[in-house]
Amino acid sequence: MYITPDTLPTLAERLQDERKRQGLSRSQAAAVCNVSPSFIRDAESAPERCSLGKLLLLVQGLGLSLEV
Repeated sequence: MYITPDTLPTLAERLQDERKRQGLSRSQAAAVCNVSPSFIRDAESAPERCSLGKLLLLVQGLGLSLEV
């Protein structure tokens, strides 16, 4: 997946799908990924507002990878 402003909604959907697949609430995912529950909400609904560094914490915390 190429990450561009146009593909951020797809990234958000994939992050949410993986969190749910793992059976994690937003609070649980936040604890695992070392971010706040409100960040999880923002990443899943408006990722364009999130910093790349924190999005990478979420990607890694969920056991996913992102290639550049």
